[in-house]
Amino acid sequence: MNPTDTTDVGRVLADADAALAALVDVVRALPDDAGAEPSPLEGWTRGHVLSHVANVGAALSRQAEFAAGGEKVAPYDGGQAGRDAAIEAGAGRTTSEHVAALEASRARLAAAWPEPGDPLWSAPVAYRDGVLLDALLAWWREARIHAVDATAGLGGATLGIETWDDDFCAHLRDFLAVRLPDGRDRDGAALELVGEPRDVAAWLAGRDPSGPVSALGDGVTVALPELGPWPSSTAPSR
Repeated sequence: MNPTDTTDVGRVLADADAALAALVDVVRALPDDAGAEPSPLEGWTRGHVLSHVANVGAALSRQAEFAAGGEKVAPYDGGQAGRDAAIEAGAGRTTSEHVAALEASRARLAAAWPEPGDPLWSAPVAYRDGVLLDALLAWWREARIHAVDATAGLGGATLGIETWDDDFCAHLRDFLAVRLPDGRDRDGAALELVGEPRDVAAWLAGRDPSGPVSALGDGVTVALPELGPWPSSTAPSR
């Protein structure tokens, strides 16, 4: 998928919004103490994940709001420490409070993003020292990946990796390819990941795939490599 194509930008906008809408629908039906349950992310409860989703939505909409005025601003007040403190502050919300925060973030994003084809997508932003399109793609990843994290363990209400469409899996695989050690196995052989697209994308994202993922080095089965860090020295890995 070429994300600079106006049709694809529209598709990304729609799919990211659909991910958040689906998450809100699931959260709305949860009991008030559901946020205290553990999530798959080490040290984070379900409430931490939901707080992060609401906060990162606000942070990335802020990138668009300032870009529209020709300005750049840090995604989070207070940098990494401010980000972490805001997550902790929101982690203990009740279900209705989480829903309200997510819906507020959704409305702010909808108002902030420009229309597909708008030259503002090429405007510089502080996030990853990129352009606004990078912020949109980041929001797509955050919404889709953390919808999986936030609903893990909820049975039929879980928004698993089966909700990731082919375009998202292709984007995630491209974005996370840098986590592989130079595309080579430990012996220097060319590395190829084998598995269903959603499973490979999930494995690269550090999430549990539904099916097997294996690796080939010059056509021979080799051990899966250890993944490198998330592709930014300033972006969190979870």
